Amino acid sequence: MSITDNKPRVLIVDDVRDNITLLEHLMGTNYDIISTTEGDMAMPLATTSPQPDIILLDIMMPGVSGYDVCKNLKANAQTRDIPVIFISALNEQEDEAKGLALGAVDYIHKPIKVAIVRERIKNHLELAKARQGLEDKNRLLSESIALKEDIDRITRHDLKGPLNAIIGVPSFIRMADNLTDQQHRMLKLIETAGYKMLDMINLSLDLYKMEKGSYELNAKPIAIEEILRNIITELTLNDPALENLTRITFADGLDQNTFSVSGDNLLCYSLFANLIKNSIEANQNRQPITIHISQSKNMGFISIHNFGSVPEEIRDHFFEKDITAGKKGGTGLGTYSAALITKTQRGQISLDTSMPGETTVTVQLPRS
Repeated sequence: MSITDNKPRVLIVDDVRDNITLLEHLMGTNYDIISTTEGDMAMPLATTSPQPDIILLDIMMPGVSGYDVCKNLKANAQTRDIPVIFISALNEQEDEAKGLALGAVDYIHKPIKVAIVRERIKNHLELAKARQGLEDKNRLLSESIALKEDIDRITRHDLKGPLNAIIGVPSFIRMADNLTDQQHRMLKLIETAGYKMLDMINLSLDLYKMEKGSYELNAKPIAIEEILRNIITELTLNDPALENLTRITFADGLDQNTFSVSGDNLLCYSLFANLIKNSIEANQNRQPITIHISQSKNMGFISIHNFGSVPEEIRDHFFEKDITAGKKGGTGLGTYSAALITKTQRGQISLDTSMPGETTVTVQLPRS
């Protein structure tokens, strides 16, 4: 998908020609519009260059339904990032929930309200453009990791700019009086994700400072169990199958209500989110992942255990930079950043592969 300075390209799929005409009229001359009355023509049109920037999709159509069209679009790498808005006479809550679950960004009920439809299309295009800009900048950052002196400029200006729409637009859309609870939740999720991306952008600069030894740690008591549960909740929202996969256990005699470590909240969140995600990815058979919390007099221990093996050739270099093996799309920076964050917080991190087919990563942090 490519949203340029030219007119945004809109694909309308509706089996009633009058509905297409109405949508074309309300969008005026600000958009480049293509349309079809046949569901099975949506994919060919969506994959033809130039691709549409957004798709307005009816549900009840003869032959291929709008649900099937959306499902096919989201399953195709070439079209899955194109925003889809359902415009349908089906107004039951389960119809709307099904459409959003299939990957649509919005669901508009017929008969449509012209002003609302126009604004929603505009807002979703802005969100898509902001996301595309962020992805492009992140890709540039990964390819230019050697140019570390430019990270400050990129993160503070080029990357943060597109987040204004991702963070700000959802709150504007929520002002509409015809949104469902599900849509409110989804918009809140977008807004929260935007703030987390902003935190991660700031963290990328912090990692550079850690490498240079110039990072100033502001350590405070951290309720580590709360952070772990928040990470698990977030991962479960993206993949419900993980709901019963990860569990937290405590050593005998440890007071869960008072246990805390000394560190930085954002750094701890990034550290353990990275390690838990790695454990899930390495745990091919979806066996339980256990996070065990224990303590000594001065240190807190957080051990993450999974039934997956670390390749022997990288075990001795597991926490070094650019070390990866057999992981599609892996950069080799995840465990390196985990070790760097742990060291910055005056802790230690270790790998245990003594049990065949099992892996445990343990993080030691000072008790608060």
